[in-house]
Amino acid sequence: MTKFSAVHRRLSPRALTAIAFATALLTVPFAAQAQTLGYAPMQPQNLPQGQGYSQGYTGQAPQAADEDAALPDRLRRQVVSFDRNEPAGTIVIDTANTYLYYVLGQGRAMRYGVGVGREGFTWSGVQSITRKAEWPDWHPPAEMIARQPYLPRFVAGGPGNPLGARAMYLGSSEYRIHGTNDPTTIGKFVSSGCIRLTNEDVSDLFSRVNVGAKVVVLPKNAPLMARGGDPVRKRPAVTTLPSGRQALNVSTSSVD
Repeated sequence: MTKFSAVHRRLSPRALTAIAFATALLTVPFAAQAQTLGYAPMQPQNLPQGQGYSQGYTGQAPQAADEDAALPDRLRRQVVSFDRNEPAGTIVIDTANTYLYYVLGQGRAMRYGVGVGREGFTWSGVQSITRKAEWPDWHPPAEMIARQPYLPRFVAGGPGNPLGARAMYLGSSEYRIHGTNDPTTIGKFVSSGCIRLTNEDVSDLFSRVNVGAKVVVLPKNAPLMARGGDPVRKRPAVTTLPSGRQALNVSTSSVD
């Protein structure tokens, strides 16, 4: 008791306060200590949509943005009259006018604005939906990597992924109907052959389309199939365009 009292007398009030504070810290949970010391637990940061490639995905869907509201009126999702004799459930791509039609039947179709293949990468033909995927991973095909060797070999599904929120795979080809991390490309000739929609629109289409659905991709010089003219985009002259190589498209913010 005498020795302890002597030690106690040798310690200054400041030292005693420090000892008491350290003892209190040992009894407080780590998270509370961090807040006491002025630190907060690290939280995941959400990168703005379209800026770089996603390095991973937590499995949570990003907050929905009203992408359709930013589109020109002609490219917004809408029900229109439809002349082609295709059964309900068919998808028709009007390449020249950057429209995708989902046939509803009884002379009507749901029309979406899309981005299509750039010069030299347009194609036409009949395919079918062989697979559907939500927030798909992206594996750039060899043809695309040969042209653009700086591309990543794998991008996990997520808001930074060029395939966007949904993908519908066309036959055994490398082509897809999918979303995009760059909605400003809708209505343009920008891709390497894939058909892209806003994430809102591709999610809507995804909910309607069944595996096995027929997909008709019209050549760039095909006639209009919806009644009524398009006041914005005029019919181009009839020309023969080369078929594009089969390859995925990526955001124009990342690749030319």
